[in-house]
Amino acid sequence: MGFARTCSVALVGVEGVVVEVQADLEPGVAAFTLVGLPDKSLIESRERVRAAVVNSGAEWPQKKLTVGLSPASVPKGGSGFDLAVACAVLGAAERLDPRELTDLMMIGELGLDGRVRPVRGVLPAVLAAADAGYRQVVVPEQTAAEASLVPGISVLGVRSLRQLIGVLADEPVPHEEPLDEGRPDPLLAGLAVSGTCAGAGLPSGDHTPDLSDVAGQHGARRALEAAAAGRHHIFFKGPPGAGKTMLAERLPGLLPPLSPKESLEVTAVHSVAGTLPPGQPLVDRPPYCAPHHSATMASLVGGGTGLPRPGAVSLAHHGVLFMDEAAECSPRVLDALRQPLESGHITVARAGGMMRMPARILLALAANPCPCGRHGTAGGGCECRPSSIRRYRSRLSGPLMDRVDLRIAVEPVARSELLALGRGAESTAVVAARVHTARERAAARLADTPWNTNSEVPGHELRTRWQVHPGALAQAERDLECGLLTARGLDRVLRVAWTAADLAGRDRPTGEDVNWALELRTGVRRGALTTTGADGNETAARPRAHRGKR
Repeated sequence: MGFARTCSVALVGVEGVVVEVQADLEPGVAAFTLVGLPDKSLIESRERVRAAVVNSGAEWPQKKLTVGLSPASVPKGGSGFDLAVACAVLGAAERLDPRELTDLMMIGELGLDGRVRPVRGVLPAVLAAADAGYRQVVVPEQTAAEASLVPGISVLGVRSLRQLIGVLADEPVPHEEPLDEGRPDPLLAGLAVSGTCAGAGLPSGDHTPDLSDVAGQHGARRALEAAAAGRHHIFFKGPPGAGKTMLAERLPGLLPPLSPKESLEVTAVHSVAGTLPPGQPLVDRPPYCAPHHSATMASLVGGGTGLPRPGAVSLAHHGVLFMDEAAECSPRVLDALRQPLESGHITVARAGGMMRMPARILLALAANPCPCGRHGTAGGGCECRPSSIRRYRSRLSGPLMDRVDLRIAVEPVARSELLALGRGAESTAVVAARVHTARERAAARLADTPWNTNSEVPGHELRTRWQVHPGALAQAERDLECGLLTARGLDRVLRVAWTAADLAGRDRPTGEDVNWALELRTGVRRGALTTTGADGNETAARPRAHRGKR
């Protein structure tokens, strides 16, 4: 009787579970039994492994073979167990030393000819192996760079089962000829999911939209800067062609680069989703995901047969999720964002199991004022009925909008601003530098806390631990008493006021900062507001009369 064991990883969402692969050989009729709650693709590995072993020059054992995947209670799927199963069988047959396999973690699919094919989710799988104490992993050569991102792990990238047998048996390692340069590699097909686009949600290095392309919109630009500095959710409302989408597309460029920990989290999500571009093992810039307004619930929060795959809200983790034409989206789909906006993760339960996925996003919404988009514009000629306008606006529910800190009206651009020559607006690099400085001020203030940005600080801490200037909350208190502001709204006004103070270089918010945050929250303009010009200096704007809600 022969017995051998090695290890692999089962992915449950974007988290890995270490699985022990055991092979047992007993005298009897030749048979191959695979147990341990495998799915259809894993059951088919019996034929792939048998053909790969034989075509790699090894002898297939003609005995009763049982391969167990432990723990048996965890659902297991995919083809990433092939390499571990093959080595466990060869160890039980004494072709390999079973002692050499015990401390190895193996991830990879086998072709019938013995070549090792890459699989999705290598990074989260290696992270799970490192957390479990493993220090040596074997992965396909195409994903070795991705696996090497995990510190403290020794990575062996192999092209074929023959090469791995040579390494483990201390024999000459055969040389595998690579494909001709310039030819597409068919092995990379396993890294992408059918129906997805490689690089979906990830920034492209070819062209980055610049904020200087946006003409006018000084108020919207300042709100966009505050959204990036404090990670505040933002809502653009205005007629078609005013620049709502242009502003949202330039928001990722204002965000600071991802930290090493954030980069690993984002890369892990895109690796599991099959959207990680080949040759880009690490994502270091905030992702940007803009699903169509007809997106379904499963595509937004996660779905698929069996265990759900990451949706758009997870693909935008540590980045921007932009919902254009938000009023055209299904209200049920939009309301699904309420929980992840508060918690930073999403828990999806399906018939195949339950999993938790990261979803710490910066949400940007854009909508027209009415179905035709001309309501409230000068000479717009809106013919929508009042009941239609009310129904259109009600598609954005109150509980969802209560979680949006910044609500800005995007007015049509004036002719003088659109055709102005020689007076270009500030570029993304200039504004991003101010955002970076504001983030540093907030990080220094929150150094001894579990929070990193102003949008994460609980309201109780803002009201008790960090005080604003005396009398700065006078107007906010009056709005709270008259019902124009909720308790949650007051907390969010304080968060935005602290972001405004950080951008202005002040130690704590003034009444001007609080009033500006109140204006963005309630739509009522009060007092003199400061605006940042193209030279970076603040100037006082003319006081405006009170207005009702927009």
